[in-house]
Amino acid sequence: MKFDLPEKASIETLQIDVRDVEAVLQGPAMKLPPFPGATVKLKDGRTLFIREARLDEAPKMMEYMERIMKVDHDFYDIVGARVYAEILGWYRHRLKDPYTLVGLVDGVWAGFANGRVMNEKVNISLHTVALDRGGRIGAVMYYAKAYYAFEMIKNTEWWATYESYNGWMRWGLGMAQPSYPWPDVQHELGGGRVYYVTKSYWDQLIKDYVKQMAGGAELDFNVPDSIRKANENFTVPEGINV
Repeated sequence: MKFDLPEKASIETLQIDVRDVEAVLQGPAMKLPPFPGATVKLKDGRTLFIREARLDEAPKMMEYMERIMKVDHDFYDIVGARVYAEILGWYRHRLKDPYTLVGLVDGVWAGFANGRVMNEKVNISLHTVALDRGGRIGAVMYYAKAYYAFEMIKNTEWWATYESYNGWMRWGLGMAQPSYPWPDVQHELGGGRVYYVTKSYWDQLIKDYVKQMAGGAELDFNVPDSIRKANENFTVPEGINV
């Protein structure tokens, strides 16, 4: 789009360094506390190690999510596509203040949970996916990211929405989450209804409920060096087990 100049300009061509443009597109990041890493004893006796994903691990995570996109039940196709986009947004610095947690069992990727921080008050839950069955890994990962939001980042509200019936039943209905008026307030995942949890509700009831759903799991932040070393790098599962 070009307009005639209303005033003579001494320089008619402006050169812009794309680094200046990147500063506008990316924006300054908030100083989020690191997730220190924690172990959880699963219901089936295995040990799940939860840590922050590294940026260099994003490509193999996206490759696996491409396979999840092809699953044709329980809305895993749209969950896989959206998680792929969220990982890519984190990888390309196009997602504001994201956090990405992975759950690992003996160096194999078993669980995923992510979200982003809208502001100092609101934490937006994006997705939680169990890649391995039998140990209530999904519930443990959900608990870990909610714990991170409320107890470490110190957010005062948790916003979620649901794509699947199972997710809504377990978390929306199961936690008796209230919702904001819709369509006045919409979640960014397609404009769905915003279900929310406040910090006081978390302290009063939800923290214990999610722990119960996770089989009474406790996050142990005293992680042995041997566990950290065994899960320093991870492989993706050979098959799809969702």
